[in-house]
Amino acid sequence: MSGGLLVAGTTSDAGKSVVTAGICRWLVRRGVKVAPFKGQNMSLNSFVTREGAEIGRAQAMQAQAARVEPSALMNPVLLKPGSDRSSQVVLMGKPVGELSARGYHGGRQEALLGTVVDCLERLRGTYDAVICEGAGSPAEINLRRTDIVNMGIARAAKLPVVVVGDIDRGGVFASFFGTTALLSPEDQALVAGYIVNKFRGDVSLLQPGIDMLRGLTGRHTYGILPYAHGLGIDEEDGLRVSLRGAVRESVVAPPIGEDVLRVAVCAIPLMSNFTDVDALAAEPGVVVRFVDRPEELADADLVVVPGTRGTVRALEWLRERGLARELARRAAEGRPVLGICGGFQVLGEHIDDEVESRAGSVTGLGLLPVRVRFAARKTLARPTGEALGERVEGYEIHHGVAEVLGGEAFLDGCRVGAVWGTHWHGSLESDGFRRRFLEQVASAAGRRFVPAPDTSFGALREEQLDRLGDLIEEHADTDALMRLIEQGAPAGLPFIAPGAPA
Repeated sequence: MSGGLLVAGTTSDAGKSVVTAGICRWLVRRGVKVAPFKGQNMSLNSFVTREGAEIGRAQAMQAQAARVEPSALMNPVLLKPGSDRSSQVVLMGKPVGELSARGYHGGRQEALLGTVVDCLERLRGTYDAVICEGAGSPAEINLRRTDIVNMGIARAAKLPVVVVGDIDRGGVFASFFGTTALLSPEDQALVAGYIVNKFRGDVSLLQPGIDMLRGLTGRHTYGILPYAHGLGIDEEDGLRVSLRGAVRESVVAPPIGEDVLRVAVCAIPLMSNFTDVDALAAEPGVVVRFVDRPEELADADLVVVPGTRGTVRALEWLRERGLARELARRAAEGRPVLGICGGFQVLGEHIDDEVESRAGSVTGLGLLPVRVRFAARKTLARPTGEALGERVEGYEIHHGVAEVLGGEAFLDGCRVGAVWGTHWHGSLESDGFRRRFLEQVASAAGRRFVPAPDTSFGALREEQLDRLGDLIEEHADTDALMRLIEQGAPAGLPFIAPGAPA
């Protein structure tokens, strides 16, 4: 078997990432050697592979679903937005420059198609099946000429395509039909059918629409997946949660001790790797929310300043919003604050940045004795160490180089009073370390909170991935899906007018 499939979507956030992960977990449980792939990803949530390559966290999560080690082959092109109009381009896990959207789509993207196809073919030569994830919608007709992630890669690699639609948003039938009808005849020939995502209610009520869709398009619906809470794992960007008051879904469990622990995450601009707080949200009795006003920090037992692609911009934002004053007040009162990566950098005394913002010399918040200099070369690493008497694993993705001038050692950073700072992402996924850290936070905050003695973040992640596999196994036409992966798109699929504009 040397099969493949492209999971496209009617829109961004239709569920492509989780459906791809679910198919990977379903296949590996059936004994299929499978790998995920996304030719081009735009995300501020990234991960470092063991060989030191930076890829999207969604592809790392999908690799875990497939029970394989993530690699740069699975996400050869990663775009990390630095503003509304420009992104850092990461090619095969290493940054190669900053490009405007016009410059990238004006020629650079199309030139990368050969690299993307080569990576996909190398994976297909190693695995029984490769499940590819598209980006946005395949019907973005303004970008089709330079596309390397949707129908461009499907055509180049002759991949069958299923289109995922989020019925919770409404208009899913129009979206399926319109997406297909805006593709060229050659592209339409690869679109085998559809998957309905996030359906609530009685499936029998949907069946007349499914039947009519087949009559209109001649295409099969490969699954109707029910709405499932708490499965939004490792999303591609933080825009959805950067709204004031947004709360990440977590398992609802009562606290072990007498108190809950409230965590406020500053929703700074260009927030990256906000998944760092998922391990906190997984703890019984820990409530995590994203905030952007100083008064929302008043009842927080821990404030987290997360990573960011724009450290100086985040620093300015904290000052403009009045959050910087509140963080300084908390530090003076001995109330817990944790800075991670860019969040660690803003807590320092001084930043010298001629690379990311080119702002030059900037004064930090001065809560930690740290001076940061931005280097042209990005640090990409998978460090291990010990803190609070526990073993810790993490990963680093940053241009800023920190010189720690005092305080108590804390991972690669330092601690002063109840203010902690480190570049290490993912450290809170180390269960023993997380428990010791929360004990210290609870003590400093005066809360009678007790961490659960048996919470395993790794086990919870595996449970989530198994739930995704269950969704596919129980609610998709798996026989038809397997034929599609093995044999490709059915011959003779009808053309739906009008097709792509000339």
